[in-house]
Formats: sequence, structure tokens, C-alpha cells
Amino acid sequence: MNQALPKLTLKDYASDQEVRWCPGCGDYAILKTIQKLMPEFNQPKENQVFISGIGCSSRFPYYMNTYGFHTIHGRAPAIATGVKLANPELDVWVITGDGDGFSIGGNHMLHVIRRNVNLQILLFNNEIYGLTKGQYSPTSQTGTTTPSSPQGSVDSPLSPCGVALGAGGTFIARSIDTEAKHLAAVVTRAHDHDGASFVEILQNCPIYNDGIFEQVKDKKIAANFKVVLTHGEPVIFGLEQEKAISLNRESLQLEVIEVSGNEDKILVHDENNKILATMLATMSGSNFPVAVGVIYREDKTSFIDDSYQQLIKAREVKGSLQELLHSGHTWEVE
Repeated sequence: MNQALPKLTLKDYASDQEVRWCPGCGDYAILKTIQKLMPEFNQPKENQVFISGIGCSSRFPYYMNTYGFHTIHGRAPAIATGVKLANPELDVWVITGDGDGFSIGGNHMLHVIRRNVNLQILLFNNEIYGLTKGQYSPTSQTGTTTPSSPQGSVDSPLSPCGVALGAGGTFIARSIDTEAKHLAAVVTRAHDHDGASFVEILQNCPIYNDGIFEQVKDKKIAANFKVVLTHGEPVIFGLEQEKAISLNRESLQLEVIEVSGNEDKILVHDENNKILATMLATMSGSNFPVAVGVIYREDKTSFIDDSYQQLIKAREVKGSLQELLHSGHTWEVE
């Protein structure tokens, strides 16, 4: 009979390392949310592994009293894949940022998502390079002024969730660093998903990009600038819940409409509809809100399961490698 696991708390998951982020950094809020959430999964601490690359967010494994690796720039998804393949029983978390994950690590990110590796990928998006002193990143808005773009960036920013959807992701979500309840709920669903779970977390950098997400974080006005997606529920937002998202059937584009008198035109969120998910994930412009919540989810066999099934079938083939190597100068492979 299996013994019941001891009841763990946030303190059990907090390491003895001094947390060294800038005062006011959104990473503090994310760390506390994850530390508080870990006991809810009812898993031994030794089954949790946090793997990061390079950047402010990538200090995360030091602050978690679990196993972990602080790896090299952009390569956390590759190392995490190896960890999960070696021991599928582990919960493997990838902690990365918009620069680490989608600049030097863009190729690794694309492939870990398309392969549907059983990982929880938490991408802290502050739309800037913080650790290297404020250069613009792949998600920085056009016109962002930084030491490397003193006249404003001319790059077009990418949407992390949009890229993840384009790569074939099976779980795509977005949350906010200081929205602990919402973030915990999204991460819980990500943890329960069988496959690659990608969660973009809008995170404030108070030193180099302060207030970039203030509209969706300020409780006095946030309802006008963000829409919380719930599967099967109408996509409504606004301080008085007076605005909604609709799909224009002629242009096949999303548009903002008034709720009153247009109830039959309001879009109902379907997290299994990839086309609508892509449109919601990439909404932009002054009229549109930022979508948060689970944007897309689909059931699909995972890379780990497929790999082990292939291994089982290979072992069932008659004969051994030694017999094959000593069978002659040539051999046939079926």
C-alpha cells in the first residue's frame, strides 16, 4: 500500500537562495504563485524539475527547492526534452523569456512545441531584454526606444501564442504576472495537459520597460483592455461588460461590437477551434483587448508516448543487434 505523501506548503518549495531580481520585477509574483501551486499537484518534490536558459527569468530554478538545471541560452527546450525522455515520470518545467525563447532559442521552441513533448513551458514576456540591459526583443513593439535602437525599433513584433499555434501547439494560454488566481488556474490546466503546454505570462520589467502592460493590469481600467476567455462562454469585456468580440462573416475578421442589440453576433469561445484561437491570440490595435486564459487546446498523442511505443515495437522484432552485425557483409532492414 502506498503511503500518503506529507502535506507540503509554499515554504517547502522555497529554496535557501537569496532571490535577486530588481525591486518591483514581475518575476517575484510569478515565483510565489508557482511555489504556492506546487503542493496542489500532490507530487513528491523530487518529481519536479525546472529547466531554464539565460535571462532574468532563468534564475527561477535557483529559487525552487526542487531539481533543476540553469542551462545555456535558448537551449532549455532541448535539455528538457532529454530529461523527460529519460524519466517520463518527472514533471518537467521550462522557464524562459521572450528573448531566450524566441530569439536565440526560437528554433528549439518551435520543435519542442511541434513534437508535443510533455513539458510545461512558461514564457515570461516583458517585451525587452532585461538581463543584458534593455535591448529590444522579438516581442518589443515597433518604435521601442532602447540602447540598441535609440531611434526606435523598426522590427515587427511576434506574438508568442501566435507562433506557438503556428508550430502546431496543443495547449496555448496567456496570463498576467500579478493575477495570481488566474495564473494558478491556467498553469494547473497546463500541468494537466498531456503534451506540450505553452503559457505566455505578461510580466513587467520596472527598469527597462516599465508599465508596458499597465492597461491590462490596472484594476480601474483593465476590463476595457483585456478579455478573459472561458470555453463555451461569450467573448465579452468592458467595465460594464458592454463590449464584445464578433466574427464578421463577410470579411472573416474579428471586430468589436456593442453587446446591446447584438447578442446573436457575439463570438462564443471554443478552445478547440484553431482558426478562431489564432485570431484571438493575435488581436492587436487600440480597439481590441488582449485575450487571456486558455486560448487553444487539443487532444493529441504526445512525443514521449509515441517514442516509447516505438521502442516497445522495436524490441518485439525477432533477433538481436549482435546477430544482425555478424550475419554477413550485408543485411536487409524492414
